[in-house]
Amino acid sequence: MIKSIKKRDGKIEDFDQTKISRAIYKAMLSLKFGNMRDAEILADKVVKELSARKEIPTVENIQDTVESVLMETQIDGRKFNEVAKAYILYREKRRFIREEKERLGVKDDLKLTLNAVKVLEARYLLKDEEGKIIETPDQMFRRVANHVGVIDALYDYANFQKKGTVREDGKKISNLLNTQIEVLERGFNELVNDGVLKGTFGQFMDFIYTKPTIAEDTIEKFHKMMKSLEYVPNSPTMMNAGARLGQLSACFVLPVGDSIEEIFEAVKQTAEIHKSGGGTGFSFSRLRNKDDIVGSTKGVASGPVSFMKIFDTTTEVIKQGGKRRGANMGILRYDHPDIMEFITSKDSENTILKNFNISVGMEDEFFEKLDSDGYVDLKNPKTGKVVSRIKARTMWDSIITHAWKTADPGLIFLDEINRANPVKNIADIEATNPCGEQPLMPYESCNLGSINLAKFVKEDNTIDWDRLRETVHMSTRFLDNVVDANNFPVRQIKEMTRKTRKIGLGIMGFADMLIMLGVPYDSEEALKIAENVMSFLDLESHKESQNLAIERGVFPGWYGSEYEKEDILMRNSTTTTIAPTGTISIIAGCSSSIEPLFAIAFMRHVLNGQELIEVNPLFEEIMKKRNLYSEKLMQDVATTGNLSKIDLPEDLKRLFKTAHEIDPEWHVLMQATFQKYCDSGVSKTINLPNDATPEDIGKAYRLAKDLHCKGITVYRDRSKTEQVLYSGTSGKKEEASKEEKKEKIAIIEKMTSEGKERKKMDTKYLRLEATFDPACPDGKCDK
Repeated sequence: MIKSIKKRDGKIEDFDQTKISRAIYKAMLSLKFGNMRDAEILADKVVKELSARKEIPTVENIQDTVESVLMETQIDGRKFNEVAKAYILYREKRRFIREEKERLGVKDDLKLTLNAVKVLEARYLLKDEEGKIIETPDQMFRRVANHVGVIDALYDYANFQKKGTVREDGKKISNLLNTQIEVLERGFNELVNDGVLKGTFGQFMDFIYTKPTIAEDTIEKFHKMMKSLEYVPNSPTMMNAGARLGQLSACFVLPVGDSIEEIFEAVKQTAEIHKSGGGTGFSFSRLRNKDDIVGSTKGVASGPVSFMKIFDTTTEVIKQGGKRRGANMGILRYDHPDIMEFITSKDSENTILKNFNISVGMEDEFFEKLDSDGYVDLKNPKTGKVVSRIKARTMWDSIITHAWKTADPGLIFLDEINRANPVKNIADIEATNPCGEQPLMPYESCNLGSINLAKFVKEDNTIDWDRLRETVHMSTRFLDNVVDANNFPVRQIKEMTRKTRKIGLGIMGFADMLIMLGVPYDSEEALKIAENVMSFLDLESHKESQNLAIERGVFPGWYGSEYEKEDILMRNSTTTTIAPTGTISIIAGCSSSIEPLFAIAFMRHVLNGQELIEVNPLFEEIMKKRNLYSEKLMQDVATTGNLSKIDLPEDLKRLFKTAHEIDPEWHVLMQATFQKYCDSGVSKTINLPNDATPEDIGKAYRLAKDLHCKGITVYRDRSKTEQVLYSGTSGKKEEASKEEKKEKIAIIEKMTSEGKERKKMDTKYLRLEATFDPACPDGKCDK
């Protein structure tokens, strides 16, 4: 009897016969020939032949034996030659993938997708001076866990100094890497400055080598949840943790003052941030308008857009040597005299401000003027004096027309953002990060990470809430540790970030979760699942932040904050953010953020011109389970990108609707649902087909305002000459059924009504006292 198997890397593992029968059955499914009983009989024969050799079989031995058994065996007079061919083709495909990974110089010890390995090779895995990869994906996650998890030792020492007690559940640290010592020394000095610790770093090191801490246990837990792809931190953390730069934050907002000195100080700081892999956001609303008199020279100002071009050029230069392309968000208030130039500043060819997303900073007043067909007063930002007026409708039409043409500008709803700002005692928020999900005060940064929801669907098609809760708590601790482990690029950023300790835990794989649960994206049931998942995430991350506040202390800006008014201890001023999860969802092998599937099969353009072909694995799996799989079907789907013209059952077409097939209002409804339970913002692209009209965009923008989103971005397919994702979809959008329209209208009316009744900060604090019923595990019951 075979007990062990020798893997390709030489490791010996336990033998599992079911893997052989499943592999054979997959080959049978692809041909719609044979059944699981046949596969089990054939697997028995494979094992019998291997057992006769009386040696530990290798993977290659097993696969060779499977091929020969399929070619030679008959069951009830049926031959399996064609199944053998399908098995051989699959084996060749896997061999090609292994060889491609080896060609990239990556030893894939986590069995990631080829696209994931390509991304890791290009951006994340450490290289030596000659450019050779020097770590595996698992070692990368270990490097990150070591860097971030060791911070727990500092707080165990703080507890020891305060109470004289040590961790009963901890253990002594046996060895530390040089990078960990550097992180600890930097963190120690910061905590001494903050009055949290006292003494010398040497005394601290004596403590951790002689007294138990939970640091090593935390490191193991961080490593486990990352290597399992249940949680992945933002890109700079994976690039820089345990490496030379040590800059871990995803995004920053920098102030831009109205003097030359202030402007170019911001340019300098932008370069430092982009060099480290971070993105930046700016409000240019403080800059005086074009042709305003400059007091020092008696000349005239050139206006915000001209200075934005300097930031754009700086980004373009810096990105040539960086690990990833720098990105910016430029925001200008609706009442700035240069607002019309700003609205029309981008072009479809993306040659102007190519490294910027731009958004108009809106306030409630604008929509009041729009509804009353009134005029907007444009004010000099230096004096507050009204210099001109423009009809609100004229500005609105220009915004939606240019968004239709170029995908810019988006909208940022400043009043909505600041109503939900828990630290308005410190400053108002005037800008966001490049993708709009993270509203930040000047000099704030945010540290992001996302949980892969697809990993929390159980075999019985329910959500594993208990395991999700554990991951939320551990991910929140991870992100709080990042604030201490971070080597900030600018002094003011370090001071403000440590003052508010803002973190952003989000999700990815939401579309995958819905498919696994059998729920269409554009349905009321999907919105219920979204509400259950996001309220759970927000509640549990707040609970962990409260636990950390008891363990480590509240964030320094807590005093005077909305939390203090409600007598709620919090370690972090925010805990949740829905980020776009661009490359980290490729690494995790899941759908991006809260987006629907962009396509069943598509071409992804990333990484300096590389093209990555992706086919949705859930679609392939379901086709095989329902005995619908064929190579021709896969080819047809790859050609069209969606199922609209494919002859398949309607329930499958409904389940696998892609982004362009989903009505824009459903996109906004989903964004608003997640926003309802999210501290910060929600990055959600309202993807529209090429034949969408400006009116479609106007409706989406206004609905986002009415449903209390904090911002909105639209993208009409091929509205830019270069775009990241292509699906091959060419058909016109299909009209929603009457039933779907009724359902959608009812939901909009309900959400709008709820929003009007919502008080200033009630959802932020009242939901902390809410209860969650795991007996309603998959969002199929009302709360």
